[in-house]
Amino acid sequence: MRMTVFQKVALLALIFTLLLMFVGAIVRATGAGMGCPDWPKCWGQYIPPTSVEQIDPDSLPIEKYQEKAERHGRDPAEVTRENVLAEFNPVHTWTEFINRLCSLPIGLFTLLTLILSFQFIRKRPWLPMLATLATFLVGLNAWMGARIVYSGLKPGTITTHMALAILLLCVQVTIVWLASETRWRIQVKESGKHLKWVGLAAFLFIIGEGILGSQVREMTDELKKSHGDAPRIEWSAELEQTWMYLVHRSFSWAVLLVTAVYYWTSRNERVGGAGWHEKLMAGFIFLQMVFGLILSQVGILPVIQVLHIGISSLMVTVFFHWLLGAFARHSE
Repeated sequence: MRMTVFQKVALLALIFTLLLMFVGAIVRATGAGMGCPDWPKCWGQYIPPTSVEQIDPDSLPIEKYQEKAERHGRDPAEVTRENVLAEFNPVHTWTEFINRLCSLPIGLFTLLTLILSFQFIRKRPWLPMLATLATFLVGLNAWMGARIVYSGLKPGTITTHMALAILLLCVQVTIVWLASETRWRIQVKESGKHLKWVGLAAFLFIIGEGILGSQVREMTDELKKSHGDAPRIEWSAELEQTWMYLVHRSFSWAVLLVTAVYYWTSRNERVGGAGWHEKLMAGFIFLQMVFGLILSQVGILPVIQVLHIGISSLMVTVFFHWLLGAFARHSE
C-alpha cells in the first residue's frame, strides 16, 4: 500500500531514532561519552577541533566543569584549563559530535510529524496527541543529554536516557501504525485466545531484561574508567562478582524460554503460522544469546556491545508493532 507524506515523515523520524540508538551505543562502548565536555558546543566550538592547538582555553566553561567536579566529590580547584585540555581526545570528540549530529534529523522529522498531524485532528485525534508526546520526548531526551554531560556520566542518568528513547520508539511506531488507512492486524484462528497475552508477557520479559542490561552497561562504564587498557576479559570476571550481572545473565534464559513459547503459540494460533515478526524476534533472541556468551566468555568487546544494544532497540520496535496488530484485532 502506498504511504502518505505524513507516514513517510513519521517513518523517517523512527528510522533516525533507531540509527541514533546504534550511534549512541558506539559512544558508550568506546568511552567517548565525555568527548565533548560541554553542551551544546563542543570544546567551546560549534564545529569541534581536531587538535588541542585549535582550542581557545578562554572559551571553555571552566566554572561548569568545576561545579561538576564538586558534585562528584573532587576538589574544584584541581579543575584548571590546563588539566581539561590534557584530556582532549580527537577520536572521542568527533565520535560524540557525530552522535549529536545524528539527533538533528530526529528533531526535524519529529517537528514535521507534529505539524502534519494537525490535518487529522478531527478524524484521528490520537495522531496529533501522540505527535505532541513524541516532540516532548525528543526535547526531554535532548535536555537529558546535557544533564549527562554535566553530570560526568552519572549512574542512573544514562539508564533514564535509554528508557526515554525506548518510550519514544514505541510512540513513533504507534504513529506510523495509526496513520495507515488500513491498519495492519494479526489474524488468529478461532481457538487463538492466548497469543496476544503470551506475546505481551514475552515483551515485558524483554523490557525487564533490557532494564537489567542497562544497569550492567553502567557498571562496564565504571570498569572502563578504573581499568583503562586492561584486558576486557577481566571485566567479565569482576562483573560476575555482582548480583546485578548474575541476575541479568540468568534472566536471559527466562527470556529465551518465553520467546520460544511465544513463537510456538504463534505457529499454532495465528492464521498461516508464525509471520515475519515472530521469525525476526526468534532470530534477534538467538543473536542476543550468542552475544551474551561472547561478552561473558571472551570479554566485553566494544563491537559486541554495540550490536547487543542496537539489536535490543530493533527488538522493541518490531515487537511493539506486533503488539499493536495483536491487540487491535477487536478494537474497531
